Amino acid sequence: MGELIVWGVLALLVFWVLYQTVRVVPQRQNYVVEFLGKYQKTLQAGLHILIPFVQKVAYIQSLKEETIDVPSQSCITKDNISVEIDGILYLQCQNAEMASYGIEDYRYATSQLAQTTLRSEIGKIELDRTFEERDTINAQVVQAVDLASNAWGVKVLRYEIKDINPPSSVRDALEKQMRAERERRAVVAESEGNRTATINVSEGQRQELINMSEAEKLKQVNEAEGKAKEIELLAQATAEGIRTIAEAINSPGGSEAVNLRVAEQYIAQFGNLAKTNNTLILPSDVGNIASFVGTVTTAMDQIAKKPENDA
Repeated sequence: MGELIVWGVLALLVFWVLYQTVRVVPQRQNYVVEFLGKYQKTLQAGLHILIPFVQKVAYIQSLKEETIDVPSQSCITKDNISVEIDGILYLQCQNAEMASYGIEDYRYATSQLAQTTLRSEIGKIELDRTFEERDTINAQVVQAVDLASNAWGVKVLRYEIKDINPPSSVRDALEKQMRAERERRAVVAESEGNRTATINVSEGQRQELINMSEAEKLKQVNEAEGKAKEIELLAQATAEGIRTIAEAINSPGGSEAVNLRVAEQYIAQFGNLAKTNNTLILPSDVGNIASFVGTVTTAMDQIAKKPENDA
């Protein structure tokens, strides 16, 4: 029984010695090795052999990007309003030796530095601007924390504000302010819409009046052109008729035919006048009628004889 215990202790001792001698470093990790309590070297990813009891792995540092939740804290704005702000810090260890010996706990240190820097930046601006300038605040925090963490072998990549929680009284005031602003914008939008509608209606009426006046103008021009054309055509027809009558009168027998036509119309109109009235109107010189009739008869005889002479 005692021998089994001895063999067991020896087996554990051998296993422990092998563990201290052979080390496999995973990808994206660094092992910091000390030689008799003093920094000797940094082991990269791969298989490494160490001297037991003399060399040992003192620190193991991850080179992956890390996310650190920055606890919520109370910050005072420039207009003396207390707000609760929390955030997330993204960092990466780039030098395992400096991260091991430069500071005790770089994660805690960067978190605390991010909080103090955030309080300082929030105190420079008013509450209303904290919601608008989150990107600027994040950049300022990253710049300040990264400058301090260079001595620790740590690179601060970015910082993001998660929530900004003002007091309930301030939230109520902000909600009222936003509600009033939305109502103001609604009134302005409605008034702009009414203004635009009124302008559009007036422009439409104006254009309608212009179109009607243009149409009336075109109508009058067309009517005037039509009347002018009608007068021109009538004048041309009258001139042509007069020219034809003149040619007929100047032709042989034309004068006699005109006298005959005039006599016929005179007699016809005189007879109609006698029919339509109880009173018969006679010329002052009745003898002239007989003379006129005689003249007409003579003209008719000449016209009747002329074809025979021509024959």
